[in-house]
Amino acid sequence: MSWKLVAHGPRAAIQQALAAHEAAADWDPEMVLTGSEVAEERPDEWVLEAYLPRRPVPADRAAVLALFTGEAPALAQEELPPTDWVVETQRAVAPIRAGRLHVHTPDHPADNSPGTIDLTIPAAQAFGTGQHATTAGCLAMLDTMRRRGLVVRRAADIGTGTGLLAFAAHALWPGARIVASDIDLVCEQVVAANARLNAVPLGLRPGAVAMVTAPGTDHPLIRAAAPYDLIIANILAGPLIGLAGAFAALAGPKGSVLLAGLLESQEQAVRAAYRTAGFRLAARRVEGDWSILWLRRRRI
Repeated sequence: MSWKLVAHGPRAAIQQALAAHEAAADWDPEMVLTGSEVAEERPDEWVLEAYLPRRPVPADRAAVLALFTGEAPALAQEELPPTDWVVETQRAVAPIRAGRLHVHTPDHPADNSPGTIDLTIPAAQAFGTGQHATTAGCLAMLDTMRRRGLVVRRAADIGTGTGLLAFAAHALWPGARIVASDIDLVCEQVVAANARLNAVPLGLRPGAVAMVTAPGTDHPLIRAAAPYDLIIANILAGPLIGLAGAFAALAGPKGSVLLAGLLESQEQAVRAAYRTAGFRLAARRVEGDWSILWLRRRRI
């Protein structure tokens, strides 16, 4: 028996809830969230669905409603017919294409066409299957960085979730030494499983990804692997602002940071913090209401 909780709202509200879910360190891994347009002809009307393998309890409803800022939408619940709810959720997650990167769940076929980087990320784990605009925007920006000749020998992915952005960096710069971190302990198992699925070596060595659990950059391995040519952080505007100084301390003399998880309305505050920390804007993308920023260390 499986159930789902359903909330309808404006696109911005649902996307903000998905971003809040990304930052929730104590999220129940049994509750799987998806967000999508209600209909193609009504792009500003979205629905958030939370799938559970059991009947929702008040705490489940409260967790979903807490993702919304301001007035939360009405929350309905439905009992679903007997089915493999994980498989059905994965089928609902359509593959995405971002630059040369093709990301899909195991239920969808790989794209092995020449020049394509294919990554498989199961749904129903942690945040980061490529569906959220911030993640897709980061993938596209990483591809842009590689095409523009950015050389990466050491990289860090702070708030990695499923490991997707770390794996994308590994595919684009296969010889790089990459550290991935997340505050949520469950992500260690998720990243390890996804690394096996994508044939990504694990460990702190060139051509591999090392996974640690830590708040922000507070881990000795993250500090020991510095200086970084690239730091990736797809989190939220507040934590990004708070990490500006730490990222500056970890970035190399020509280091880049890729920032996402911030609304376009929050961009100036984030850019101001990083300008103070010694970074300048190299490129930006806007995906819906979200900004994706590539910043580089200023020459002294």
